[in-house]
Amino acid sequence: MNKKLLAVLFGSALMLAACGGDDSAKETDTTKTEPAETTETASVDAEKIVGQSCISCHGTNLEGQGSFPALKDVGARLSEEEILTVIEKGRGAMPGGIISGEDAKAVALWLSEKK
Repeated sequence: MNKKLLAVLFGSALMLAACGGDDSAKETDTTKTEPAETTETASVDAEKIVGQSCISCHGTNLEGQGSFPALKDVGARLSEEEILTVIEKGRGAMPGGIISGEDAKAVALWLSEKK
């Protein structure tokens, strides 16, 4: 059963990674003003990434389901760094690397605020 679950999770991660679009073709709206200094993490929509990558196991409202823990209050249990480590390296049935790079950092920050 665990092998099937891991295969489904891995396949889903590959599919999500392959579905990423090329943002270079998007038009730039010059009427918007942005702060002088922005970070990559600030420009990432962490909530959207969680909706695409996490809710299938952790539940639509991040309430947890089956053996997958709730994330709606994960910030009360784990620090941002600990959450990032779980995202990058995995834990229990969750494989590492489902989200990576700046996306992983943004999601870890967003989840750390869930208390």
